[in-house]
Amino acid sequence: MATAKPLYQRLSKNITAYPPEEAREMAFMLLDHYFGLRKTDVLTDKPLPPNRTEPDWFKILERLNRQEPIQHVIGTTIFCGLEFEVSPDVLIPRPETEDLVRLIMHDFADRTDDVHIVDIGTGSGCIAVTLSRFLPQSVVTGWDVSDEALTLAQRNAHNLNADVTFTIQDILSVPVDFAEKFDCVVSNPPYVTRSEAAEMNRNVLDYEPDLALFVEDSDPLVFYKAVADFCVRHLTKDGACYVEINERFGNATQQVFAERGFTKIQVYKDIHGKDRSIRATF
Repeated sequence: MATAKPLYQRLSKNITAYPPEEAREMAFMLLDHYFGLRKTDVLTDKPLPPNRTEPDWFKILERLNRQEPIQHVIGTTIFCGLEFEVSPDVLIPRPETEDLVRLIMHDFADRTDDVHIVDIGTGSGCIAVTLSRFLPQSVVTGWDVSDEALTLAQRNAHNLNADVTFTIQDILSVPVDFAEKFDCVVSNPPYVTRSEAAEMNRNVLDYEPDLALFVEDSDPLVFYKAVADFCVRHLTKDGACYVEINERFGNATQQVFAERGFTKIQVYKDIHGKDRSIRATF
């Protein structure tokens, strides 16, 4: 009877484009995705499912060794405990963004009335869908400039039973007659400067969309200025704005919000101690 551990060891050994620790984590992810085997199942060498359909391991290893993200290989990723479909049309959700979402859920957990939320640059819909699922009083809208991203986000909302309205809208060109107000404005906009690309890994540069990643070095805070300006007109009196930020521009991003009349601006660090998100209120 075939068991999990020998397959795990074979996969780990043949994922050669990454350090051994990362290769082992990828092997765990593959066995979980294809056979539903958790890490403890693998380590205790449980039998492989008897009626399993074997994937093409050679092709999977080939893709991983080209540094194609494992999330693209298996087609999904876990975000805040929910499984999201991902593709090269959207940014792969990161753990840092989970921290931002948990902050929002904490801040609005005790609200009993409707909480109107807009997620600007929704991508896969991970922020919008998660907030809709875990804040039952929320009324959530997701904006993006990409038709492909919105199609994927709608599919994720459907698969996860989330009630989110997705709309194609560019934060840089919101109609002057737009009148809706929001209690929560959240955005994880493009914030990597073009000059930083040389420091990035191939699995990001070659496989994730430039549109969701990069801003020009000449105006790296362009989207934060637009989000803050939008909040001046469309954030409710007691509302809050939440953004993920580039660690290099923590102080400068704070200043963007301060210049527009925000009085309470908090910078939060990620698990590596780097400036990673901001909450701003009037």
